Amino acid sequence: VQLVESGGGLAQAGGSLRLSCAASGFRFANYAIGWFRQAPGKEREGVSCIAPSDGTTYYADSVKGRFTASSDNTKNMVYLQMNSLTPEDTAVYYCAAIFDRRGYGSAWYLTHRHYTNWGQGTQVTVSL
Repeated sequence: VQLVESGGGLAQAGGSLRLSCAASGFRFANYAIGWFRQAPGKEREGVSCIAPSDGTTYYADSVKGRFTASSDNTKNMVYLQMNSLTPEDTAVYYCAAIFDRRGYGSAWYLTHRHYTNWGQGTQVTVSL
């Protein structure tokens, strides 16, 4: 399993960034892909998750209405469109994959301890 994030960088408050996660080495449709972030001194937190098989998405309350997860199943790619960014969104963002057993709710999919396959992360910095 290999996951490679890209698209991080510097944005101003109110701006937008789009993160990409390239997945390989596993059957894409059988997995859920989560987005997580970790700011210095803070625990890793779940941001979003998408099941590429049917497009089901989950979001943390802190990003609902601002972030949108999507997938391109022909390319084994997952994206996180981040709008209306604030300095509180500054963190290293990771994508992660988990075999999707279905039947679980948002809280399960957004818990980082459930994931065993991780990308290397990409830095997102939002300035005032």
